[in-house]
Amino acid sequence: MTQTTTQDARQTAAPGGSNEFAEVWKPTAQSSSTFRGPERVLLERGQVTVAQLQQALAIQRDNPRLSILQTLVQSNLVDPTVALQAVAEYFKLPFKHVTLADIEPATLALLPPEYAKSKGVLPLRRTETGVQVGISDPADIFLIDDLKRRLKGPLQLIVVPPEDLQKIIEDLSASPSQKVDEILGDVTEDAVEVHEERKEESTDLEKMAGESPVIRYVNYLISTAVREGASDIHIEPGEKKLRVRLRIDGVLTEQPAPPISMHAAITSRLKIMSNLDIAERRIPQDGRIRVTLGGRTVDLRVSLLPVVHGEKCVIRILDNRSITVGLNNLGLLPDMLAKFQHQIDQPHGVILVTGPTGSGKSTTLYSAIQVMDSAEMNISTVEDPVEYELAAINQVGVHDAIGMSFSAALRSLLRQDPDVVMIGEIRDQETARIAVQAALTGHLVLSTLHTNDAPSSVTRLINIGVEPFLISAALNGVLAQRLIRKICPNCKQQVDKLKEHEAAFAKKIGLTLPQSFRGAGCEKCRKSGYKGRLGIYEFMEFDDNVRDIVARNPALTELRAAAKASGMRTLREDGLLKVAAGMTTIEEVMRATET
Repeated sequence: MTQTTTQDARQTAAPGGSNEFAEVWKPTAQSSSTFRGPERVLLERGQVTVAQLQQALAIQRDNPRLSILQTLVQSNLVDPTVALQAVAEYFKLPFKHVTLADIEPATLALLPPEYAKSKGVLPLRRTETGVQVGISDPADIFLIDDLKRRLKGPLQLIVVPPEDLQKIIEDLSASPSQKVDEILGDVTEDAVEVHEERKEESTDLEKMAGESPVIRYVNYLISTAVREGASDIHIEPGEKKLRVRLRIDGVLTEQPAPPISMHAAITSRLKIMSNLDIAERRIPQDGRIRVTLGGRTVDLRVSLLPVVHGEKCVIRILDNRSITVGLNNLGLLPDMLAKFQHQIDQPHGVILVTGPTGSGKSTTLYSAIQVMDSAEMNISTVEDPVEYELAAINQVGVHDAIGMSFSAALRSLLRQDPDVVMIGEIRDQETARIAVQAALTGHLVLSTLHTNDAPSSVTRLINIGVEPFLISAALNGVLAQRLIRKICPNCKQQVDKLKEHEAAFAKKIGLTLPQSFRGAGCEKCRKSGYKGRLGIYEFMEFDDNVRDIVARNPALTELRAAAKASGMRTLREDGLLKVAAGMTTIEEVMRATET
């Protein structure tokens, strides 16, 4: 692949002396029919349509800090990697995924790690014509000038995805990886002196790497899970074997496990870190751990449950980065996003987010709260437990053992003059009634409910004991959601033929796809063909027609038909739009929506 120097790229990208190179990421006054820059490349490739560009342009007018390209990415109309490839093509620069193997250690030392991390750049290797530099934003001419000054010579720019750069920097800053058998090589039954262990509020895993084998293994397991983006760690004892699994992108994947003789020592270590009773093995216990890993703090929620062959341990990883994705990046398509945004801007009413456990309901609610003005509004939450701490938000934790239930906390909270109240979950009649009354007396109430789809939330509230006429008056909208896996951008490829069960499904619902994609499987996605997740959604907005039907205590089929007549797009239909956009596969949509 021919390398292009920085000077060449500037001359190519800015003909006639115009500074288009610097302007590409900035909003431009474009008409609805004329586009330039990387978005033009996407149009010529057939990766976006004129209608999608016009849609992005309309959104961008309301968000002038974003470019059309950034709007396309945030609206999930274009995959971030595809957008970056268009940027590379526009500037006539090579695009490449990089790993640690692509870097010369001597060249890496040319820039301080803090600088590389904050600027999103990485020197890869020296060549005869200059220093090869991976960069995720080739439009930043000030950064490029600074790089030339620091590296004292010409540059060869390569456009690299920011997640590749971040992964390399994190791997370099972490302690050297260890194989499980090396970690456990000198393990003995008395490796952990639990009674002398110092209880810490924050445990720095990096500093503890050289201690006893059990401690090193627990640290290794937690750090691996965090770096792999796992949501949970499962440690499950069997009769003769210990099984360790990580839930990555919603799917459990088996990990190398230590011998079963180590199980008691591992659970004891986790109990000590969680400030739990290490002598109690007959009843369930729950605790929390706060660890520091790679310079960032991560909270862990530990749950221990006695099973036949010992104690099963599940560790939920609560990474604050997962709740800062922003409302625009959840996967809501622009039309549904506009409707949801309109409802959370209302001064009163109830908005419900529904779905099974692990479908991202809390993330959606946190994202909704974070776009509200906490400086001018009193925003409070009631949660069980408080998993993520939010700045400038009043958060109350439920504690049933002392009578601090959802309803008790909510009743007290309403005397605190709140503007917005978020309830972690509506579980019982009393909580539901208080939430409805709060909405009718001028508060905006956000909450979750466990139902399969949006219309079912009405019948669920009626079954709990809320009168239909109160639901009709208080409820503003219901957002049902699921999480599905995205096709890995690194190994994404077009396929000519669907799998047999996918083809049967497409035929049954009358779906015709102009093209379909699938991940071939690579190291970045652990050979699965998927990397990362996005949401599929179903938003039922309560207009006058729907309210009238709800007040009559309708059958679920009647309510669902009315919601669809009012413009509701079902979970499956939303998923198939994302299949058509090349974001995911029919197989994933089937897994999430087939009943």
